[in-house]
Amino acid sequence: MTDKIKALKLKDPFGLDNIEVTELDDPGQPAAGEIRVRVKASSLNFHDYGVAAGFIPTEDGRIPMSDGAGVVEAVGEGVEEFAVGDPVVSTFFPYWQSGPAPVGDFKQTPGDGIDGYAREVVVRPAHFFTHQPKGYSHAESATLTTAGLTAWRALVVDGGIKPGNSVLVLGSGGVSVFACQLAKSLGATVFAMSSSNDKLEKYKALGADHTINYKEDPEWGKTVRKLTDGRGVDHVIEVGGPGTLPQSINAVAIAGHIALIGVLTGSAGEVPTAKLMAKQARLQGLIVGSCDDQKDFVRALEANGVKPVIDKTFGLEELADAFRYEESGKHFGKICLAF
Repeated sequence: MTDKIKALKLKDPFGLDNIEVTELDDPGQPAAGEIRVRVKASSLNFHDYGVAAGFIPTEDGRIPMSDGAGVVEAVGEGVEEFAVGDPVVSTFFPYWQSGPAPVGDFKQTPGDGIDGYAREVVVRPAHFFTHQPKGYSHAESATLTTAGLTAWRALVVDGGIKPGNSVLVLGSGGVSVFACQLAKSLGATVFAMSSSNDKLEKYKALGADHTINYKEDPEWGKTVRKLTDGRGVDHVIEVGGPGTLPQSINAVAIAGHIALIGVLTGSAGEVPTAKLMAKQARLQGLIVGSCDDQKDFVRALEANGVKPVIDKTFGLEELADAFRYEESGKHFGKICLAF
């Protein structure tokens, strides 16, 4: 009799009501170059929500969730980076190891193009994982794969942030909250925006220097310029897309950097190109980062002591409820699964 493990599958027609709890055969022992990981936690991203809700297409029966953190239970022949008992965390692009991005789609991303981490055990090539930061819980580590690494790449890898720089973060999801924390740890001044004054108070508690309610202040780009004596900010963490980009271009400094991360307001829209040109700002799109970027990020977290903000944790079988909570927009920081 084969041992069974618990897993979740997305069933056609897709939607939050069609996430199925199921059992799979235990994947067994790792082959050469592979590791067996007991998955202990995952975290929710907008991308995962899009796949589960059915507006990012995937295959019938796909196991969701791109983030997975857990413990190595066995290592295959030739694996030297990991040992039994090591706490590990997955990578978003397991085949992008280093250098500039070679990938522009999600065909090899767990939980989208290939099966993800909403299951108790996986056997995967060792390069699908990095070590967790020392002193992190599995749930905390699970926030790094997508949201954390995106914030790190935006500020450090692409942005080249320096102490004394200024950073504007939009909204209060995982990437933005992480970006606030990282920017403060790197000696930057942070401007945080939300439509909720309660969330702005939470940002102040994390060290944000200036807060703006964008519902009350639709011309927030001008406000940011005023607060910076007309200069603008060095970095904008742009998660809104076409609906917010014109104001972000207003807010950014001449020769500044806008990291285009999200399209929460839609996938296409008007860009004030003359203003962007006059600002001589760099508008750079990005999707997460490489395995080497993640290793650098883990080392940084061990040095700076930054811990992610986890708003709420759900069990594996409560994934639909967790997504509904994400849908409500009530969260500040990350929503996790622990199992």
